[in-house]
Amino acid sequence: MYMRLLFAGSPEIAVPALEALTAPGMEDVCEVVGVLTNADTPKGRRGTPEPTAVGTAAAALSAAMRERGKSAVTVLKPEKLDTEAREAVTALKPDLLVSFAYGRIFGPKFLGLFPLGGINIHPSLLPKYRGSTPIQAAILNRDAETGISIQRLALQMDAGDILAQERFPLTGRETAASLGGIAAHKSAALVTSLIRELAEGKTTGVPQNHAGAVYCHLLRKEDGRIDWNAGALEIDARIRAFTPWPLSLTRHGEADLYILEGRPREGEAASPPADPPGTVLGVDKDRGILIQTGNGIFAAERLQYRTRKALDWRSFLNGVPGFTGSRLT
Repeated sequence: MYMRLLFAGSPEIAVPALEALTAPGMEDVCEVVGVLTNADTPKGRRGTPEPTAVGTAAAALSAAMRERGKSAVTVLKPEKLDTEAREAVTALKPDLLVSFAYGRIFGPKFLGLFPLGGINIHPSLLPKYRGSTPIQAAILNRDAETGISIQRLALQMDAGDILAQERFPLTGRETAASLGGIAAHKSAALVTSLIRELAEGKTTGVPQNHAGAVYCHLLRKEDGRIDWNAGALEIDARIRAFTPWPLSLTRHGEADLYILEGRPREGEAASPPADPPGTVLGVDKDRGILIQTGNGIFAAERLQYRTRKALDWRSFLNGVPGFTGSRLT
């Protein structure tokens, strides 16, 4: 069975899946007839409207297709999935919707446009971490593994039958940025394999255990505020989970200071700290600037004042005399 696909996605994590589905090797089973992405948004000091990462990738794919003598991919950027948007989708005559981090909920009228329904790529081991921040949740909870799930699109968020799933281990040093990159490329391979299986009629869905569902919440900018009363392991996980957004912020005197990279100092006893949490204890020449937490010591390796450039810990200390002995709040 040959399928006409509408791909829906917005951020960078979805780009490899789009590129994989439009690669020359997929031409025998499917064609991406359209790309649905969020509208261009103002960015920069001038507020110039810029497309999403998927919108940019779709434009590049269209240019490449025109060079090969083929029709360009239709890119749709509706403000909302209303009657006009549904009519534009209907005109493309898609068979299947493929969604990855589009950012909007599909209602029954929209899903009804696709004879074969829709599938959704989700970077977690569903039913664990349903919601918008599964990558950050896996890091925050210091999970030993995570994965990719592809599910049938359902009206309830991330609740559809599982069509494909892949597990992979975590090292404990991933950031949201690095884990997002891993998930992006694993998702591309998994979705192309699934599309081939769907075309051959070999795939059946497995219902999720809804009673075991775990949800994750939307991140807020204030989530990045560091509480030094927490343990070093928790602070480390939060710094990694909040990279690249919203980043992890503390106060040094009257200045905002981002802790961009670091790690817990190994071998510290889990005993009440001798110094107040947030105290800058000194330096470990192999690890960085040592900061007391509520349980253990955290070694900061890369720091940045809000209005200055990011620096490694040695360069940072050279420009901030008296930092050792101060207290971060």
